[in-house]
Amino acid sequence: MSLNADPAFWASANKHLTRYGPAFETIIVERAEGSFVYDADGRGILDFTSGQMSAVLGHTHPDIVATVGRQMGSVAHLFSGMLSRPVVELAERLASHAPGLDRVQLLSTGGESNEAAIRMAKLVTGGHEIVAFAQSWHGMTGGAASATYSAGRRGYGPAAAGSFVIPAPNSYRPRFSKPDGSNDWQAELDDAFELIDRQSTGNLAAFIAEPILSSGGILELPLGYLAALKRKCEERGMLLILDEAQTGIGRTGHMFAFQRDGVTPDIMTLSKTLGAGLPLAAVMTSAEIEQKAHEKGYLFYTTHVSDPLPAAVGVTVLDVVERDKLIEQAIARGDRLKKGLLSLQQKYECVGDVRGRGLLLGLEIVTDRQTKAPGFELGAQIMEEAMRRGLSMNIVKLPGMGGVFRIAPALTVSEDEIDQGLEIMSEAIDYAASRH
Repeated sequence: MSLNADPAFWASANKHLTRYGPAFETIIVERAEGSFVYDADGRGILDFTSGQMSAVLGHTHPDIVATVGRQMGSVAHLFSGMLSRPVVELAERLASHAPGLDRVQLLSTGGESNEAAIRMAKLVTGGHEIVAFAQSWHGMTGGAASATYSAGRRGYGPAAAGSFVIPAPNSYRPRFSKPDGSNDWQAELDDAFELIDRQSTGNLAAFIAEPILSSGGILELPLGYLAALKRKCEERGMLLILDEAQTGIGRTGHMFAFQRDGVTPDIMTLSKTLGAGLPLAAVMTSAEIEQKAHEKGYLFYTTHVSDPLPAAVGVTVLDVVERDKLIEQAIARGDRLKKGLLSLQQKYECVGDVRGRGLLLGLEIVTDRQTKAPGFELGAQIMEEAMRRGLSMNIVKLPGMGGVFRIAPALTVSEDEIDQGLEIMSEAIDYAASRH
């Protein structure tokens, strides 16, 4: 019998754990290393989601392990009004990678960083209305949850006043099309902001966006979209907040995804990838905005703001990314992975679309390539079969879309591991499709 079936473990888990989302996997993870997690039977499972899309250096990276040990031996946590060298060093290093975003606040989670960003935007602008995409995910706390539209809105009472939404551009399923059938995202954006202007009470504070909407089905903002969005914000006195929880720290082939577009946001939030799997987040903004916020009494004072332990980890993450040229590797490995996914699209009719960039890619499953009918059940079967064969992938299901696999290996993933993952995916698709 598999050691994963430990009856005492599952009895305790079922008795004491709160269920907070999809069902738990039926394995017990005992350890993890590099691109693999290992279950109770010692079976290696290739991790194509980098944990929760966070472990950009893979699991138990030796530099991270060494930093945690060293920093725990000196100072890990302080009174929130005290500063340490790792905090200042990380702020300086981040600012050097994002000219114009010179002020940094270090926090713990993505939801917390977005909460702080929204709070700052409201204070600085004097407005309270926040606009987000209909497929967005920005967190599970107050303001961040109110700006999250991909899931989790029903049954929790009113969202924050002034929460507005527009559709995200989707080149595979365009709402507005040019004569050649391609996505007319400019017309869609103009139409969306006409509706926003009609709904607004004149108190627009910010637009919050992911450069690539991950939980929204790996929807990439087309080249030019961010610049147009920034103009829409400037015309209305709004701030543009970019949530780079999953796209930051090299994953897309740039240190930050917005750099491809040459558009600097007013506020940027980082989390997930910045701590390489440990809880670390950052809010970055300009000196001008920070000064205005300070003058108006900006308050976001938390237990773990500016903690030295996660800050030291963040410094190490940047060190490793730069030393090992992982941004360049994300481009090369991402190209290899994308070519493999495109070959699966050629091979299997159920693969409707392949999208994304760098090592943040999406593969959409449909039941009919012509009508693009969603393939939720088939996608779930593929995911289960892949896991059975030793590959962990995550699939999102959204209204009006097919099941979309979010594929985000660590930046340290090897060519052999990419090829292994693609082989398992092919086998899983073949198996599930033949039985669907």
